[in-house]
Amino acid sequence: MRFKMLMRVGAVAVPLMVGTMMWAPVLAAQSGSTSLAGTLPGTWQGEQTLQRGGQATTLQSTYVFKSEGGAITGVAVTTRSRSEIVNGQVDGDQVTFGLRDPFSNSAAAQPYRGTYANGTLTIARVVDPNAAARRGAGPNTAGRGRGRGAFVMPPLELHKVSADTVYHLPADLAHAPLPPVRPLAPNGLALTPPMGWNSWNHFKAKVDDHAIRQTADLLVSTGMRDAGYIYVNIDDTWEGTRDAQGNIQSNSKFPDMKALADYVHSKGLKLGIYSSPGPKTCAGYEGSYQHEAQDARTYAAWGIDYLKYDWCSARSVYGPDEMEAAYEKMALALRATGRPIVFSLCQYGDLDVWNWGAEIGGNLWRTTGDIQDNYASMSRNGFSQSAHAPYAGPGHWNDPDMLEIGNGGMTGDEYRTHMSLWSILAAPLLAGNDLSQMTPADLAILTNREVIAVDQDKLGKQGARVSQNGDLEVWTKPLAGGALAVGLFNRGPQAASMTVQWSGLGLKSNPKVRDLWAHRNVHAPGSYTVQVPSHGVVMLRAE
Repeated sequence: MRFKMLMRVGAVAVPLMVGTMMWAPVLAAQSGSTSLAGTLPGTWQGEQTLQRGGQATTLQSTYVFKSEGGAITGVAVTTRSRSEIVNGQVDGDQVTFGLRDPFSNSAAAQPYRGTYANGTLTIARVVDPNAAARRGAGPNTAGRGRGRGAFVMPPLELHKVSADTVYHLPADLAHAPLPPVRPLAPNGLALTPPMGWNSWNHFKAKVDDHAIRQTADLLVSTGMRDAGYIYVNIDDTWEGTRDAQGNIQSNSKFPDMKALADYVHSKGLKLGIYSSPGPKTCAGYEGSYQHEAQDARTYAAWGIDYLKYDWCSARSVYGPDEMEAAYEKMALALRATGRPIVFSLCQYGDLDVWNWGAEIGGNLWRTTGDIQDNYASMSRNGFSQSAHAPYAGPGHWNDPDMLEIGNGGMTGDEYRTHMSLWSILAAPLLAGNDLSQMTPADLAILTNREVIAVDQDKLGKQGARVSQNGDLEVWTKPLAGGALAVGLFNRGPQAASMTVQWSGLGLKSNPKVRDLWAHRNVHAPGSYTVQVPSHGVVMLRAE
């Protein structure tokens, strides 16, 4: 949940970061007459008071500028974020520069301008109003993620506090160097993609003990548990404070986590929990920073079976070169408890996690930003996964984020596409709907045993795109025993006829073919032609 950036204000959590970057203040340039070139290098600090939803909080920022060969570089850090300062140039009393996400290999720098006057450097994002209008929103409004909704940051005024051009963590957040990363042997867990339910997509901060117990009951009574949905995962906002010994406590919404775990286990289910390598979670609750071993022992004592570990504020205390080591630190802590705990890395695909996630002990890792309950978001996450197929396998899976089926934002055809695509991708199947309000149609999608069998196939191969013709795509997934799952996807606005040639997929000319949504066998020698609805799918098993 990359952009669920909230800060606690009393009992209220308010967003601090929106969109795909750090905050973006907007302020008309001020005038001034003092040259900035000799003054800018050094450490500058400032704070902003944020007003939203009737609540106010303060965000502190530190900018460290340095001059290298006439170019201005450096780092900008808040309590939630870190950005690189790049391509800076000084002209009189003004500086222009870019802010770039150092954890993303593909992030573009966002343009900023600063104006210096009377000892104050006022910075503003350079906003293209035409681009904002094309997006249908004002400048600096929330994008994908948890801090959704229009929100414009207030002005940011910085004052120089030292000539130091190296960023230093505050004393209370400083940490010793992390040990070098070393490849870890598999932990033997998640030999097929994890299946279960997660609280965030529907309940968000409203999740509590009652909701988890009710969900456990419903997973059993609806037949979802018997279809494979085993994990009941509590996402963010369960965390309380630490006791005098530093042990993490659950908050008042979860009065007895051990008793809750016992209840979930009594239903033949497993309990998952959530934390962050950073000081705070994405919602501003207590993270595991510098308490990794202690928290792992607590989770094990409670009876936790799954940990989702969300990068969140870790970006403010670790650099990009420390991400792998920060995740491995928790992997080792979990293993040291002796309890089998599935380890889910949530870092949004940053730094090509598929290259290293398994080696540092991850059982699954996010390859995308947060999913939303609409076709565009689901398609963006799911159809972008083909290149990652070689990195998935038993015990280590690519994760394009949770299922939105049943939350109401898509049609039945679109939800069938969602379920089919995730199964071809060998993706974790973590439902996120309110099971008490689930329709029979949504339940039928989530519990289609034939489609689930594709996801859970023991061969453990992720599928990939094999052909594309405009909006029409064919994806395949190798299955144990030599069978092949085939997905015919129509991403266009109108129904379309699609044809698949069996020889082109490496199959014999007259394979046994099963339609997994129609639940019927298909006689189709040589090829198969079928009408696929708009945003829909026909999913087949051929052998």
